[in-house]
Amino acid sequence: MKYQPEGTATMTVKAPDRFDVVFAALSDPTRRSIVRRLADGDATVLELAEPFPISLPAISRHLKVLEQAGLISRGRDGQRRPCKLRPEPLVEIAAWAEHTRAAWEERLDRLDAHLRRTRATDRTASPTKSEKP
Repeated sequence: MKYQPEGTATMTVKAPDRFDVVFAALSDPTRRSIVRRLADGDATVLELAEPFPISLPAISRHLKVLEQAGLISRGRDGQRRPCKLRPEPLVEIAAWAEHTRAAWEERLDRLDAHLRRTRATDRTASPTKSEKP
């Protein structure tokens, strides 16, 4: 899904509300580690829990938060329930961030051009020391 910014006459760009859920899910270091691990490939809950000094129910709660944010999905493969990274929310956030970066870069370039023009105008309009009475 391509990110379509919402704008007003004041050029305010709003991120979709679902970004709040994704950012909240990624605010926890354990969940970020899980997402990093799943970027390497699917894993079971036991495989995901292995590096952490927390209980399986705690890992399951972290997985539930990630699943509700749309960052992972849990499948069924016989007795296994592998978790899989769903990159779509991250792609949307990256597109939003790039759009925002490009917009600010454009604004800063316009400001820089304006300041250059203003300085050039000030230099030509100001009398030099030798011209002062």
